[in-house]
Amino acid sequence: MVKVPLTVVGAERLKVELAHLKSVERPTVIAAIAEARSHGDLSENAEYDAAKEKQGFVEGRIAELEAKLSNGQIINPKDLEETAEGRIVFGATILLQDLESEAEVTYQIVGDDEADIKAGKISVSSPIARALIGKYAEDVAEVMAPGGIREYEILAVKYI
Repeated sequence: MVKVPLTVVGAERLKVELAHLKSVERPTVIAAIAEARSHGDLSENAEYDAAKEKQGFVEGRIAELEAKLSNGQIINPKDLEETAEGRIVFGATILLQDLESEAEVTYQIVGDDEADIKAGKISVSSPIARALIGKYAEDVAEVMAPGGIREYEILAVKYI
């Protein structure tokens, strides 16, 4: 299996979701199925069908989370400071300046499941992250955006 990169925070978030699914959602669905069965004929029982569908979703998500966590390579950005030596790598937080608009923005490069642009977290597989990885502060990165090529100056690289 391919290793899935995760930050410490992202891995913890997946563990919390997995625990919730196993301890809360799964028992709730099992109880709903039992309740629906007690109503008799299952062939025309919408409650039973809905509960079974939800059970399939919950079990599928549990399997997905367990696979991601077992194949996860947990990376703590704080541990990268010495080895990365100022280079942009997975987990790094980068302060960028758009050279056209002069707007500044801060992003952290995270795993696909952790990405949230509103929170400043971009996926390692996104075009901007791919353009930034391997570069250093004061470098200029060219990013292919839907509106054409955009240039960003890297103002700072942090491992937090």
